Amino acid sequence: MFSEILVKTFIKDKENIQKEYVRNKYGYLAGVVGIVLNLFLFIVKISVGVLTSSIAVTADAFNNLSDMASSVVTIIGFKLASIPPDKEHPFGHGRLEYISALVVAFMVMIVGVQFIKSSIERILNPVPIKFEIIPLILLIASILVKAWLSRFNKYVGEKIDSSALKAAALDALGDVFTSSCVVISFFAAKFTNLPIDGYVGIVVSLAILYAGYSLVKETISPLLGEAPDPELVKAINQGVLSYENVNGVHDLIIHNYGVGKCIASIHAEIPADIDIMTIHDIIDTAEREISEKLKIHLVIHMDPICIENEEIATAREEVEKIIKYNPVIKSMHDFRIIGHGEHKNLIFDVVVDNEKLTKIMSEEDLKENIEKCIKDVHPEYNCVITIDREYH
Repeated sequence: MFSEILVKTFIKDKENIQKEYVRNKYGYLAGVVGIVLNLFLFIVKISVGVLTSSIAVTADAFNNLSDMASSVVTIIGFKLASIPPDKEHPFGHGRLEYISALVVAFMVMIVGVQFIKSSIERILNPVPIKFEIIPLILLIASILVKAWLSRFNKYVGEKIDSSALKAAALDALGDVFTSSCVVISFFAAKFTNLPIDGYVGIVVSLAILYAGYSLVKETISPLLGEAPDPELVKAINQGVLSYENVNGVHDLIIHNYGVGKCIASIHAEIPADIDIMTIHDIIDTAEREISEKLKIHLVIHMDPICIENEEIATAREEVEKIIKYNPVIKSMHDFRIIGHGEHKNLIFDVVVDNEKLTKIMSEEDLKENIEKCIKDVHPEYNCVITIDREYH
């Protein structure tokens, strides 16, 4: 509820998230809220940590300080990601948002490492913890603040599909757990002289390290070229197939240059006997309309196929039977016959399961296996087989 009030107050055109400047406003708002709240939590916790001599509370305080720095990095990331395309970066600078999230993740991990050392030192050289009720209440209040901040970052992150803010939400949720452990250790110090504070400090530090690792894993994936959103793949395929005279699609490749900055290419199978200007107009229309609808840049390559040639239809049916039970092959496309008389090239592509192909056989073995089966039935055909891999 309060998240929506904040957004409504500071972002007047909040529904136009497709527009980059509106999306940036969301990012700036989340960053500023993170800076203000984490600075407040740092001041509260460092005060409690100093007054009570608790290493766990102090570690948690500096974790909040790193979170504040993370919010600064997030704002910078949004700012840099919105830089227009230039000669060196023709597709823009959108991936800088992922890099900013990666920087945040490493900052979190550094804090975790530092406080593992401090916690071990506290176990070896215990210091009495001073239990007081007001610091305990302040720590519990800080947990509630962090829980809300996690929900707020998640709300904004999902609203604008920001990996940086989703990472911040996950980090804040982890902080709720670590702060709860700190409260438990602080309360337990009233009943025992054991160095529970140091042991809980290690638990908190390990939780911080794990949160950092999770953030690294999540944010590095799009930089390495992760598989695209299945819903986007489905929408592109169905969108292209919905146009007249498009009989099939394949070879869809999607490149991500930042949130809302996708470039896609796809092959569309069209009848070979259709007028070239007619189908070119259809493909142009499909590119333009699908690009506008899905907020991507789509390029469609035309693949002419013979759909009424009896020889091709018969040969295709026989090849489909041959490959049907091969566990490596997922589909076939671009099937055609080139040549005359006794010397003909049977040309087609097969789409394979990458993992199964690696485990069962090599590409050359797969080609030889298919060609042998075809030669047994049609010795006159010379097979030209291309192995395709799915990129989604």
